[in-house]
Amino acid sequence: MPARYSGILAAACLPICLWVLPATGAEPVSDRQIIHVLNRLAFGPTLKDFNHVRSIGVDRYIAEQLDSESIPEPFELQWRIAALDTLRYNATQLRQLYGPLTGIRGFRLPPELEKMQRDRARSIVQQASQARILRAVLSRRQLQEVMVDFWFNHFNIFAGKDLDHLWIGDYEQRAIRPFALGRFRDLLFAVTKHPAMLVYLDNTLSTAPGSPGARGNRSGLNENFAREVMELHTLGADGGYTQEDVITLARILTGWSINRPDAREFPDHAAVFEGIRHDFSPKVFLGYGLQSRGKAEGEEALDILAKNPATARHIAFELAQYFVADEPPTPLVEHLAARFLATDGNIREVLSTLFVSREFWESYSQKYKTPYNFVISAVRAASVPVDNIRPLLDTMTRLGMPLFGCLTPDGYKNTEGAWLSPDTTARRINFATALARGDLTIGAALGASSDPPGPHAASPVNAASLEEIFGSTMSTATRETVAEAPPGLRAALILGSPDFMRR
Repeated sequence: MPARYSGILAAACLPICLWVLPATGAEPVSDRQIIHVLNRLAFGPTLKDFNHVRSIGVDRYIAEQLDSESIPEPFELQWRIAALDTLRYNATQLRQLYGPLTGIRGFRLPPELEKMQRDRARSIVQQASQARILRAVLSRRQLQEVMVDFWFNHFNIFAGKDLDHLWIGDYEQRAIRPFALGRFRDLLFAVTKHPAMLVYLDNTLSTAPGSPGARGNRSGLNENFAREVMELHTLGADGGYTQEDVITLARILTGWSINRPDAREFPDHAAVFEGIRHDFSPKVFLGYGLQSRGKAEGEEALDILAKNPATARHIAFELAQYFVADEPPTPLVEHLAARFLATDGNIREVLSTLFVSREFWESYSQKYKTPYNFVISAVRAASVPVDNIRPLLDTMTRLGMPLFGCLTPDGYKNTEGAWLSPDTTARRINFATALARGDLTIGAALGASSDPPGPHAASPVNAASLEEIFGSTMSTATRETVAEAPPGLRAALILGSPDFMRR
């Protein structure tokens, strides 16, 4: 792309803050309303989705997305997901089939056999990544995919921690995806009991001091799991708990661990409760007296956290921040928190309340896309067949957001300050340019010529289709820039515009 066009777009990063209200059955649907709802409930519009919402209205589209299970998935997506064989296995099977090989009677396995097993194990993360990208781009259940991304980030784990590369796909498939629009309590139970989370936050090391199972590096409490469950997953940093509560919850959760590969007891369970490592003494947690009931004691503590008003406020704030504004209005957060408590943490009901709020409809274009959202929305808008996800993953990495690669448990930020910079803007424009011209070496445009071929497009992206979607909602500066450009550059200018980088 000529430098003068890149400069115009990079300098024009101004939000479009026009007030739009949801359409009723008697009102025509405006293009701004359509773009707004597809940018928030979906990973951006496709021409097909744009026309679909125009025909049925935003209210009906929202109702459809909230009832995601009633939406049939495209055949292409179904057969491509079905071809990813590692998704068929549960956590126990994944470790048996792809986990570290153990030598026999102390003999070490040949290095070439160990390497072969490590290479096989990499396919799990590769297929989990492919499934995530394919669903985000192709699924008609867009709100479901948005919420899977949201909750995975909220309950973040890092694929590079110990055995979590074996369990990353199962974690998303069985602990996040089934509960993304369900009840928060069920979601909380699923993620905290999954072996990937127990490994990531070191609860596999946490043991009651002096217990029969205390030995080696498992001889004392590890507070990581308990602290993050309260600070990040439920109550929030300002949720009113004390350090004593952290220690107490750590004691409550002692014994929540992963099973041994050769275990005779519960061999089909990857996560187990080890009573010999549990603290069975009476405890007081957040003012509640708990009796010594082993694993049930931990479940009772999670119930207390799920129903706490501080948890309702914390989850309400994060949802409002994702769907409305980086600094969400306090009245909206309070309204959503009240709905959370009134419905026993029903996520679908909280979202339904959010999507009819005035604050939601007044927030047009106020959110800056994360790298993940930007890349996925560009591919969707351009209708580029995803034959190879590697360049998309590489682009996310170069933009600072590797999929399944966040090291810290707080996940990636979704605020403008975390992602907007001159360097990343230039990288986004380079990606948009390569994508728009149908370049088969997208990685080369970003400074990595050795990357494999990118998503295959038989021809450059059709700028007319993009203008049909975005034409009436583009800012004056972008519209004039596109109009003055040669036809071959127009698609790149739209996909690399400041307008497109916002949602």
